[in-house]
Amino acid sequence: MTRGDLLAGLFVGGRGARLGGAAKGLLTAPGGGTLLARWLAVLHGAGVEVVLVGRHEAYASAGLEVLDDDPPGIGPLGGLVALLKRARAGQALALACDMPFVSGALIGRLIAAPPAVVVAPRRDGHWEPLCARYDAPGALPHALRRVAAGEHALQPLLDESGALPLAVDAAEARELHDWDEPGDLR
Repeated sequence: MTRGDLLAGLFVGGRGARLGGAAKGLLTAPGGGTLLARWLAVLHGAGVEVVLVGRHEAYASAGLEVLDDDPPGIGPLGGLVALLKRARAGQALALACDMPFVSGALIGRLIAAPPAVVVAPRRDGHWEPLCARYDAPGALPHALRRVAAGEHALQPLLDESGALPLAVDAAEARELHDWDEPGDLR
């Protein structure tokens, strides 16, 4: 059973150039299986419907709805706009598929955080925009304004939308480590 008011978007559309073009979600997760399978277990355990954000042929057999960036070619902001439009009047979790350590407990805290346009961890002065919860009707106008202005960075989007920081302890901060280059896979 899924929560009808919450949609999770796993961002899989990056080219993975620093990892030789690998589909990051199909990399082997710590403990075995793929990162995608790990995320699906965490999110389905929380009762959240999951869609893939971004198109990569490697995920064709995953059996999940795929959202194309809207507009394409502007990086994660295009994926976020597509996810917020798909979430309509509900909430959306925007999650980078290449975060192999995020726990169900951290996702639960993100889901249970107080209402806000955006809720995201903030570490070392930077937001985690792809481990965040967005109120679709509240965040979409900010995202569309940034697209129209040709400003595609996500950090200022969270700043201007008055994002609520989700406090994380040292262990949770380590959960937010992502895999961007071959050295990260060790």
